[in-house]
Amino acid sequence: MNEQTLITAQIILTSPEEALKLLGAGDVNLRRMRERTPVRITARGDTISLSGADAAQVAAAERMVKDALGLVRSGSEVTPEAVDRISNLGGEGRSLSAETSGAPTLPRGLRPKTPGQSVYLEKIERSDITFGIGPAGTGKTYLAVAMAVNALKAKKVKRIILTRPAVEAGEKLGFLPGDLQAKIDPYLRPLYDALYDMLDQEKFESYLTSGVIEVAPLAFMRGRAQPLNTQVLTPLGWREMGSLEVGDHVIGSDGQPTRMLGVYPQGEKDSYRVTFSDGSNVLCCEEHLWTVSTPSDKRRGKPGRVLETRQMIGNLKSAHQFRYEIPVLSAPAQMAAQPVPLDPYALGLLLGDGCTTCTTTPSFATADTELAQALEAALNPAQTAPVMALAHKGGYDYTLRHTAGGRGGLRIANPVTTALRELKLDGKTSPQKFVPEVYKNNTPEVRLAVLQGLLDTDGGPVTQAGRTSRIQYSSTSAQLAADVTELVQSLGGTARLHVRAAEGRQPGLANGLTVVHRHDAHILDIRLPAHIQPFRLTRKAQRYTASRADRNGGGRPMRHIVSIKKVGREPMQCIRVAAADALYVTEQYIVTHNTLNDAFVILDEAQNTTGEQMKMFLTRMGFSSKVVVTGDVTQIDLPRHITSGLAISKRVLGEIEGIAWHEFTDVDVVRHPLVGKIIRAYEALENAEADRQAARRGDLKSISENDQVGPDSR
Repeated sequence: MNEQTLITAQIILTSPEEALKLLGAGDVNLRRMRERTPVRITARGDTISLSGADAAQVAAAERMVKDALGLVRSGSEVTPEAVDRISNLGGEGRSLSAETSGAPTLPRGLRPKTPGQSVYLEKIERSDITFGIGPAGTGKTYLAVAMAVNALKAKKVKRIILTRPAVEAGEKLGFLPGDLQAKIDPYLRPLYDALYDMLDQEKFESYLTSGVIEVAPLAFMRGRAQPLNTQVLTPLGWREMGSLEVGDHVIGSDGQPTRMLGVYPQGEKDSYRVTFSDGSNVLCCEEHLWTVSTPSDKRRGKPGRVLETRQMIGNLKSAHQFRYEIPVLSAPAQMAAQPVPLDPYALGLLLGDGCTTCTTTPSFATADTELAQALEAALNPAQTAPVMALAHKGGYDYTLRHTAGGRGGLRIANPVTTALRELKLDGKTSPQKFVPEVYKNNTPEVRLAVLQGLLDTDGGPVTQAGRTSRIQYSSTSAQLAADVTELVQSLGGTARLHVRAAEGRQPGLANGLTVVHRHDAHILDIRLPAHIQPFRLTRKAQRYTASRADRNGGGRPMRHIVSIKKVGREPMQCIRVAAADALYVTEQYIVTHNTLNDAFVILDEAQNTTGEQMKMFLTRMGFSSKVVVTGDVTQIDLPRHITSGLAISKRVLGEIEGIAWHEFTDVDVVRHPLVGKIIRAYEALENAEADRQAARRGDLKSISENDQVGPDSR
């Protein structure tokens, strides 16, 4: 080679460390660069020199070295495989360092190694749902996990959920040895490995224990269910879980109706009874979700967390106090208005201190003249002439008479008697009284008025040294006590019941005479939200308001989980609602959770999902969540007659805005160089087979056309 015709170039390095990272241990990267170009490359100290007879070749080699140096300076690792990718892209006039420089920052200094990976990360960053499809070794899952950890550390999400279908075992893991964790570990190991690379082991174990990270087979993600006969609150009252359909409305945690977006039958599952500090309880599966707050969360001003039922078992107490508090209704449940035959406040007063047997004229007994006047006013709307009058019989007794009754020899039905019969309250003595359904399933105004009437007669504020103010209610009717509990809960309050048995109780006195208790007393300890005024009777209202002011608001309604017990096995169903917090109201006005909010969810090996599984998974996505689905459609392990859910998704969801699709190729393979060659070889074989089949179909079509030619034409 004539020295005078050589084209040369030089690249100056900034430090020995930079040189080592660029050239590799034992100059392994330098040797690979020399293999990729005919240009001579030498390294002396802080200088890389290039020389060759062809200016274009020297320029290409210079781009290759500078591109590799760009990766070093951006914090990425340069390997012989990276040199190969740099060289291949350089042949297309592209730069690896330039095309990966705009990718999001990842944990532990990780960076994308190919332009395809960089684009993939950018799509995950800006899209709510991202599908990453391509061959093994392209970093689909690893990079998705890295983005999930990144989002968790940046507090963009509150939890990470990693899942994959365990198709190799037919999703029947019971025959495998070991406990559940040992059974599923082989299928989830790639996810664990990625997490171990990005988190300290202690932090990873802590996240797993606390539920911040959940790793489970897809079959175990279908839970979060309740039995089919569980009651769920709707604007028209209670309905069984099994009767709900997509498009129905249920009541959310704010008391407002929220639309049902999904219904997912779960088959039979183990049933657990979750009991709360006010005595309420509900059944659910062990994967069912709950929004909870702990004392630690409150001290640090943190919002509630979402935990599964099974994550709280055996961990319900902290320093002798219950650990997990669930939310109560933040506002009264809004149910549809229904006509009622009797003023709701008047009904409450009569249920408390009235005689409703209807064997005689209805009567009312009270020592408070104010209550007698209030009852008469409630029975006579202001816009009409008085119809009912309270006639004082003496002492505490009043009768409710029709103002026109008995005149002119006419017998006119008493409106109160008529209403009581319509409500099925006639003939009911004190231990048999109840609140009719039409009043319990009505507007907040109606429900509060009934409650006020009951509390003005048989309830009252309770103040006790060292304790927060509360309300106490007592009745000899177990059903009436249960109905009062329901009214309180529907307004966002709580009520705890205890029973004082009649037997053995100290007799009372009435008019100087001893009165023996013949019925048990059902006593409720009630707490209501600050904006609810439970009394109309002046003396009780003033005392209640003063006691709450003295105690800075008094006791607020609270529900803590006090026990979780397995009780059997039954058919279940889970639902998804449109409420922003994914909460809905189940029986006894318990606020529960059923969707994956504030989560980064990754479905790996998605080619092995069925269409039903994929639909279930995607429709479980909650608000402020991000979903990444990865898979390789050439590696489907499903039975031949079942179409992959990943393939179906591409056809059904391909044009939906907010869903991003990214296809990796053999160029993006970041494993051993042979992996890319193997993938290309198999692709060539599959393409050749496809061509042969197409040719064969063409030949068969020609034969078929010839067979259709008539005998005359032959």
